[in-house]
Amino acid sequence: MMEILKQLPHLEPYGDPQYFVYIILAVLPVFIGLFFKRRFPIYETLVSLAFIIFMFVGPDLTQLYAFAFYVIWQTFWLFAYKSYRKRWDNKWIFYLHVFLAVLPLTIVKVTPAIQDHHQSLLGFLGISYLTFRSVGMMMELRDGALTDFSLWEFLRFMLFMPTFSSGPIDRFKRFNEDYIQIPERDELLSMLEKSVHYIMLGFLYKFVLAHIFGHILLPPLKQLAIQTGGWFNLPTLGVMYIFGLDLFFDFAGYSMFAVAISHLMGIKSPINFDKPFISRDLKEFWNRWHMSLSFWFRDFVFMRLVMVLMRNKVFKNRNTTSAVAYLINMAIMGFWHGVTWYYVAYGVFHGLGLIVNDAWLRKKKILNKERKTKGLSPLPDNKWTQALGMVITFHVVMFSFLIFSGFLNELWFKK
Repeated sequence: MMEILKQLPHLEPYGDPQYFVYIILAVLPVFIGLFFKRRFPIYETLVSLAFIIFMFVGPDLTQLYAFAFYVIWQTFWLFAYKSYRKRWDNKWIFYLHVFLAVLPLTIVKVTPAIQDHHQSLLGFLGISYLTFRSVGMMMELRDGALTDFSLWEFLRFMLFMPTFSSGPIDRFKRFNEDYIQIPERDELLSMLEKSVHYIMLGFLYKFVLAHIFGHILLPPLKQLAIQTGGWFNLPTLGVMYIFGLDLFFDFAGYSMFAVAISHLMGIKSPINFDKPFISRDLKEFWNRWHMSLSFWFRDFVFMRLVMVLMRNKVFKNRNTTSAVAYLINMAIMGFWHGVTWYYVAYGVFHGLGLIVNDAWLRKKKILNKERKTKGLSPLPDNKWTQALGMVITFHVVMFSFLIFSGFLNELWFKK
């Protein structure tokens, strides 16, 4: 059996045009069934499992074993907490289950930092996004927002193939409602139209623009910047913008593919990007950039931190409470990307940026009140000030992407 799996073709999700031929042919019967108000759950499961397995097969089956172990691990602890939560509600038991649910991902992220860049045997493509799904369900069980679900419903949600490897991060209740409520024909045709649009735009983003920025322009710029040397130089400025655009087009293109295939299976997965570079401040940026991740951290980390800090009266000032929560929330997001100084610095940078952003909004509100009492007009808020906000935010974000890229590590600490 293992030899057969090793000989199966390896398919990288949305990695090349050939993948789309396979995936569209596979999900076409699902869409036709939806058109006639029918779902084929067994067929959908087989398609999802097949494409997930094709992600992990090849000469080395380590990821496939890790994936199988992970699914069993998460299923056991989620259903253990679900059973417990029906009768009791102890916060320490909840924290223990969340810790155990996050433990495999933590090991995967920490292992390269403590074992000279060796990858953990528990790692596989998609482990982060599956963890967000299961931990989100556990937290909603604690809140009472989620009360009951079957093993089949849980696995169907966890192993939904289009968004398996890199999101977008969905919520169980929203996903399950989509699955149960089959859209009407007019809505299905609209979803088909959106799918075609997302696939075409995704091809432009990922296979054309991201290729130009990431494979043609970026490598020579990096080489020139390293040859120039110093703490910062003009080619590094170029790396900053080119990498930022490459990151956006590559990830946004992938997300469009995932949403498009989800639509073909009758699931309206949330979009991940909404014109992030027209944001007028950092808070708006995080409402437009990697939205499913941003909203997950907002709901399950930031808001809970604020509630815990306020409940325990750690700080007297509400603004201090939110500032500390911003910093911890974004630092955790940085750690999630990886245990390196530049990922953590990226998170802390955005945490500090959000603190400054909130402080300015509060200060602006106070200034406008003072101006009103003096009979003066409020501070300018027009298309010019909004354009200035967009320009400033764009450059701040691009600098943060330079930190995130890890290139400064190459520039400053040459081997």
